[in-house]
Amino acid sequence: MAENKETLGTTADSSETPGHHHQLEQQRESSRSDSDQEEKRKDDGESGGNGGPPVPTGFWDERTRGLRLEVVGGWARTTLILCTFILTVMSLYWGVLYNVEQNLSSLNVYVVDFDGTQPPYNDVTPLVGPMITQQTEKMISMGQNGNHLGYITMDPAVFNNNPMQVRQAVYDFKAWAAIIINPNATALLQQAVQQGNASYEPLGACQQIWVEARDQDTYYNYILPQLSALETTITSMFGQMWTRMVLSNTSIPITNLQAAPQALSPAIGFSMYSLRPFTPPVTTPAVTIGLIYLIILAFFSFTFFLPIYSKLLTPAPNRPPLRFWHFVIVRWCGTIAAYFFMSLAYSLISLAFQIPFANDDAPHTVVANNPDAYGKGTFVVYWMINFIGMIALGLACENVAMIIGQPWTAMWLIFWVITNVSTSFYSLDLSPKWYYWGYAWPLHNIVEASRSTLFDLHSRIGLNFGVLFVWVAIDTALFPFCCLFMKKQTYREQKEAVEKEKS
Repeated sequence: MAENKETLGTTADSSETPGHHHQLEQQRESSRSDSDQEEKRKDDGESGGNGGPPVPTGFWDERTRGLRLEVVGGWARTTLILCTFILTVMSLYWGVLYNVEQNLSSLNVYVVDFDGTQPPYNDVTPLVGPMITQQTEKMISMGQNGNHLGYITMDPAVFNNNPMQVRQAVYDFKAWAAIIINPNATALLQQAVQQGNASYEPLGACQQIWVEARDQDTYYNYILPQLSALETTITSMFGQMWTRMVLSNTSIPITNLQAAPQALSPAIGFSMYSLRPFTPPVTTPAVTIGLIYLIILAFFSFTFFLPIYSKLLTPAPNRPPLRFWHFVIVRWCGTIAAYFFMSLAYSLISLAFQIPFANDDAPHTVVANNPDAYGKGTFVVYWMINFIGMIALGLACENVAMIIGQPWTAMWLIFWVITNVSTSFYSLDLSPKWYYWGYAWPLHNIVEASRSTLFDLHSRIGLNFGVLFVWVAIDTALFPFCCLFMKKQTYREQKEAVEKEKS
């Protein structure tokens, strides 16, 4: 009996042990399963789970520490470059107008006194001429901190005692303006009060001559206001002096003064003559702001045509790539041909808006509205100016774009526009002398040649085309080397991309 009990106990213990072990095993598996799921959740946080894209995390996550430093460093470096660029390049635009008031004296104005110098008036003691020349010379001697035009008293003999030669000098850009005191200024004034000449015209005493189409902004902003102020000062001073002289002369009958009151006040005046007025207003874009788009069009044509030309270097089944130097020649010729038609389209806009292109030229010393320098051939000359100018501007953009690449080409465009605009749309005579390099810049010569063509101004078109052709020659000489540089740079980038993909 005791043996049976012992046997039953042993059997019970044996039967309990496997179940217990099985339960423990289940607990272990459950624990491992929980651990695997936790690990899986961690992995899912990094890889997105199921092979998907990474799950976004916060900016301050510890795992993005290296990336944060890289991004902040890149941001700081780029911001510093852009700020430096703004301070240096954009300052060129502000600087062109720096100290304009102090540079006004660089705008030469001839003062030529013919009063009483020619028969039959040379036996009259001049009054008008000496008064005006003394006033302008006084302004120069006093300095007035340089805030005055550059008045220069000229001997009439320099112009062969001919007022028309003074006009010719202004037309030839030897001076920005001229004040001419007519030979009969004093004689006719005295005759008017002595004879009571009711037809006396005070404006016949003096002339002011300028050429508005040379640079309308400079004239209206700086020259004409100063000339107007000078006229007011002179007429006031002379009027007071002349009135005292006339009233103190008891031999002059009061009826004479009543018949010709204008001979007493204002006594003298200035006739205004703009030899070449700036008209019509629609011409403004053709010689100013519109030319900015000539630069922009030339610049962006590079990005339009490059993918087309690149196909010549890309091999395809049954078609080898083009030899590199053949590619360079084809691309240069294609670029020039594109500029030919683009400049024509640009020039046709001016024709469509009825800018005069078929008027005859006019004598240089007379006032003429809308004369054209080359008659019916003016449009062709204007088109060629834009064509050669577009090559000079555009090939420079092509060369630089191939060298520096993106995104730096945007900075080049800003630099190219600012340096050309600041030296073309503003008078360099008023700018600091440091800006005189602008005389050699393409747009300055395009503007000057366009103005001389459209307004029949004093022509330096040979010089203008010469400067533009020098730019074309230099750009053309550099063009193959820039193409070669871009080819090597592209090959290097492609090789690095392949190696990176393999790794």
